[in-house]
Amino acid sequence: MAAFDRIASGFDGLDRTLDWIRLGDNVVWQVSSVDDYRSIVEPFARQAIADGRMLRYIRFAPHPPLLEPQPSLIIHQLDPSQGFESFTGEVHRIVADAGLDAFYVFDCLSELQTAWAADLMMGNFFVVTCPFLFELDTIAWFCLLRNRHSFDTIARIRETTQLLIDLYHDEDCLYVHPLKVWQRFSPTMFFPHRLCLSKPDQIESITDGVSVSRFYQLVGIESSPGGAQQLDSWERFFIAAREKQDTDADEVENLINTMAERLLGTDPRILALVKQNCTVADLLAVKERMIGSGKAGGKSTGMLLSRWIARRVLPELVENMEPHDSWYLGSDVFYTYLVHNHLWKLRMQQCTTEGYFAQAPALCEGILTGVFPEHMRGQFIRTLEYYGQAPIIVRSSSLLEDSFGHAFAGKYESVFCVNTGSPEDRLQAFESAIRQVYASTMDASALAYRLQRGLEAQDEQMAILVQRVSGSPFGDFFMPAAAGVGYSWSAWRWHRDIDPAAGMVRVVAGLGTRAVDRTSSDYPRLISLDKPDLDASGGTNRNRYCQHSVDGLDLTQRALTTRSLETVIPLLPPWLAKLLAEHDADAERLLEERGVNRAIYLGTCPGVASDQKLLATLGKIMQALQQEYGNPVDIEFTVNWAAGGDFMINLLQCRPLKTPSLPNSSDIGIDDAMASGFPSENVFFHLRQETMGPQLHLSVGAVIMVHPKAYYELPYKEKPTVARTIGRLNNILGEEGKALMLLAPGRIGTTSPELGVPVSFAEIRNMKVLCELAYSEAGYQPELSFGSHFFQDLVEAEIFYGAISEDPEQALFRPDFFDESEDILKTLLPDCTLPEGIISVYRPEGLSFYSDVQRSSCLCVREKM
Repeated sequence: MAAFDRIASGFDGLDRTLDWIRLGDNVVWQVSSVDDYRSIVEPFARQAIADGRMLRYIRFAPHPPLLEPQPSLIIHQLDPSQGFESFTGEVHRIVADAGLDAFYVFDCLSELQTAWAADLMMGNFFVVTCPFLFELDTIAWFCLLRNRHSFDTIARIRETTQLLIDLYHDEDCLYVHPLKVWQRFSPTMFFPHRLCLSKPDQIESITDGVSVSRFYQLVGIESSPGGAQQLDSWERFFIAAREKQDTDADEVENLINTMAERLLGTDPRILALVKQNCTVADLLAVKERMIGSGKAGGKSTGMLLSRWIARRVLPELVENMEPHDSWYLGSDVFYTYLVHNHLWKLRMQQCTTEGYFAQAPALCEGILTGVFPEHMRGQFIRTLEYYGQAPIIVRSSSLLEDSFGHAFAGKYESVFCVNTGSPEDRLQAFESAIRQVYASTMDASALAYRLQRGLEAQDEQMAILVQRVSGSPFGDFFMPAAAGVGYSWSAWRWHRDIDPAAGMVRVVAGLGTRAVDRTSSDYPRLISLDKPDLDASGGTNRNRYCQHSVDGLDLTQRALTTRSLETVIPLLPPWLAKLLAEHDADAERLLEERGVNRAIYLGTCPGVASDQKLLATLGKIMQALQQEYGNPVDIEFTVNWAAGGDFMINLLQCRPLKTPSLPNSSDIGIDDAMASGFPSENVFFHLRQETMGPQLHLSVGAVIMVHPKAYYELPYKEKPTVARTIGRLNNILGEEGKALMLLAPGRIGTTSPELGVPVSFAEIRNMKVLCELAYSEAGYQPELSFGSHFFQDLVEAEIFYGAISEDPEQALFRPDFFDESEDILKTLLPDCTLPEGIISVYRPEGLSFYSDVQRSSCLCVREKM
């Protein structure tokens, strides 16, 4: 610490009482008004400037300025409404740039409640800023308005600061009552003291009976009645909202808007939907089920909106919709968790360009090993007590998630809690699930997704949606009868008779995890709502293109598990089994001929496809949501039936759906005539169906090919290395700004290397065209997985997809197209350890790619050399 560590406050008497201000001190004044704070700030500033100190004024509040512009004073104007992370980061940059021995005056901290709505974030700001200032031997003055904050917040500030002082004003005197003075003590230091503004060098401790009585009379006048100080502005606001909900229409509309901004966000399109479809009572219900404070996040907002819209627009369908009883972890809890576990400094490092990816693993590890504040754990217990032993799911619901244009599909975690065992076991599992969701914010694919969309600098707090798992126990296996995703507009036409505007659903038996993930061997049932009888598999290989496994919760093992369809169907009542599966008559007949009597099932959800009322209901819901959103939507849902055929739909999620760009009249149509206009040796590939993506005409800058036979022969344990290599090439070539094309066998993005290349979205984010190659000798089959999270990534990133089959009626493909071209893999990656011939990279000259959305076709051709 510097030699001149004793700092004058501008009041000689106060300096003697406190044994001086010391370098490193953060001084917090509790005051009744900002004017009282100004009365001590001005002398302090004059003294600091006279002493040649560097004084900085951090200006952010709407109250009149504490200090006017003057020589040797630097004023920093900041806007806390930009969000906690942005504001805190800017303050820390100012402090870091100023360096050692700087002096600071901050506006009234209580005004941060206006921007952040709750004490929790104001307390977080102080807890992460105070130690940083202390490390740099600074002096910083703050103030809080008395009776505006909860006891918990004041306790956090008291624990963190070096000095906490109560300040009262009485006529021409100030009463100064030190509550905390770090590492200093005198026999009278913690008595109240009278300080006359006209005689700043004089101060007297109040010890006689008359003076003490006068002081505590003043304290009593300024104390809040009825213990109101226990409530922060967040609680007081909602108490007032409850009292105002029966006022006139204009005031109610304004109240709904303000409540929605605090609970759901500030997107004007979302706010317009909220005002149109919900009531004050609806929003109060959200607040009553919120742990902590802040926003409920995008996924929660979408779920709530879908239900409110359906209730208003389709009241006749309410009887077929399962009510929800969700809980929410407010977005403020996420930052509070980071602060509580001393991770904020690492968070700030991760937010830099250099640390964005590099620091993510360390921050992820810190999140996974952190602990929750005790007052939060008490609220977790309350939530678990509500659900009893019903299974629940802890789902991500970040501020940006499920918004217009940014679905974040599959980027963040959702974790099931079977919720059985002792209360301690259930709490431990719940907290672990929350940590996993929080840690998923540092997932490489999530970070790449944000970076690609220019969202890396935006406030991305993670709120959490807690939902009861819909379904029933069948023995020790808990599951919904069926679950899936629905699209109000279908981006993939697997048959020319399908009307994309009719919408489609992708449905499975059991939990919907198999409907949204690219599973290893399963194919969910795709149902176009205008042609439910059409089979996306074309009617061939039905035993292959169906569901073979079911996801559910094992109540004994307390875990999400996958069981074969053959073991699950016998657990179900016969009427439900017929809805979810059908017998494979051909296979059963063959077994019978061999003397084996065994039931073989095909997971095709025949009862879903034939339930006209159910499909009509889903169609009406999706079309109503699309009409209200003014945009196609996708939903996640479960369906449960009663023995008599009645069903209940549970709307779990709704978000705006980004769809592939459609052609205009000037776009080129791709047909056989156009392809035949080029010499055959110039055509790389021409696909007549099995494509999806935007209308494109581009010049291909680089082609990455994974050769099917060589990939198949590569040892299993080395196959992930192919994915990592593609990721490195994606980064290197992506920096050139040219169009990249990837061709790889089987399923790109699968989690099962034996079925294709297991790349993450982060490893292909710079691609413009992806083509999956069929290779029957190894069993590699392309599969778009329409409706999966992978599919949604392609749509949002406007990446074109094509399936290159071995059927010449569907695809013309020349695998030897680049045989005479230079493979530049080793030039780009001289340290690549893969055997030669697994991956090739080419820089083609004159290679063009055309797509035709209307014909579901595309052409890649060399037009010039």
